[in-house]
Amino acid sequence: MEQNRTLSGSSQSPRSPSSQPPYLSVSVTDPVKLGNGVQAYISYRVITKTNFPEYQGPEKIVIRRYSDFIWLRDRLFEKYKGIFIPPLPEKSAVEKFRFSAEFIEMRRQALDIFVNRIASHHALQQSEDLRTFLQADEETMDRLRAHETGIFKKKPADLMQMFKDVQSKVSDVVLGKEKPVEESDPEYEKLKHYIFELENHLAEAQKHAYRLVKRHRELGQSLSDFGKAVKLLGACEGNSLGKAFSELGAKSETLSVKLQKEAHQLLMNFEEPLKDYVRAVQSIKATITERANAFRRQCELTETIKLKEINLNKLSLIRSDKVGEAEMEYNELKAESEEATRLFESIVRLMNEELVNFQERKTLDMGIAFNEFARGQARLANGIADAWRSLLPKLDACSSS
Repeated sequence: MEQNRTLSGSSQSPRSPSSQPPYLSVSVTDPVKLGNGVQAYISYRVITKTNFPEYQGPEKIVIRRYSDFIWLRDRLFEKYKGIFIPPLPEKSAVEKFRFSAEFIEMRRQALDIFVNRIASHHALQQSEDLRTFLQADEETMDRLRAHETGIFKKKPADLMQMFKDVQSKVSDVVLGKEKPVEESDPEYEKLKHYIFELENHLAEAQKHAYRLVKRHRELGQSLSDFGKAVKLLGACEGNSLGKAFSELGAKSETLSVKLQKEAHQLLMNFEEPLKDYVRAVQSIKATITERANAFRRQCELTETIKLKEINLNKLSLIRSDKVGEAEMEYNELKAESEEATRLFESIVRLMNEELVNFQERKTLDMGIAFNEFARGQARLANGIADAWRSLLPKLDACSSS
């Protein structure tokens, strides 16, 4: 994933001294469980280091919980149309997984990636909501979350459903099940098909990565159980046979630890990055829907203006006393239409820029993930082969005696 969190601006910014490039670096650390039962949650220490003058100082430490990250994501999604807002990890509803050490670390890592992608984005890093998230005290954050309305008031489950509905609607558009007013742009159609294909292939790869993790863990557990059983068997035997069995059992237990460790590495460095990109594609699809809505709104306003213009001309011809009112409505509608056109064109422009960045980052991240996967599998295979090979002389001696 993204390793370099320090920003080096493409040009000198008036926000910082010319002698030092502007930077904004964030770390999500120290997860701590607070509360009990259904009220329990994990808090995180969020450390910000920056030289941006609009921040309170060079370093700030705040405590945040998962719902605060949701607040930030939702605010950005509402305000930055056309930009792919980084995805958040899902919220586990299963108690035994929600507070396991592995799940907590996976969540911490994903939240760290989420906030750093925002902090490294040339537009999102200037967000007032980001500054609030990184600097406000806990009381302020609680108050902000409590006073949200509309989309911001939705629960995480409601938001997930909203994104599923978005995906379903866009799927219907792409597959031709629904025929709303739509852009007739072959390149845009190609893009939508690519995004849906990408999501399917990423999800399939992630599913099999999960199976690989599970297989490593099951094999590790089996080797551990086998090792214990063989050591007990060795204790019943005497001389060289008993010693060989004991060593075989110890070696099996050692390999079990290797497999469990490799399963964890496989989860964190391979399956999780794949899952993260499945979520990222869902964010792109949400932006596609925003673009479709903006296009439809633009078309609707254009048609309404035509009708209003015809009506205005009629009233002018008959010198109706309603001309002034109709002309005011027409001008207001025209201004609204121009604003809708600007919004649509902005979304198109930003989407094109975002797609280039997405492809570049995906190429880098997937390259790292698959490289880590291959290296881990080679390391594990060599370790297992060496371990068994070291036992062969003693086992050969027992079998030939």
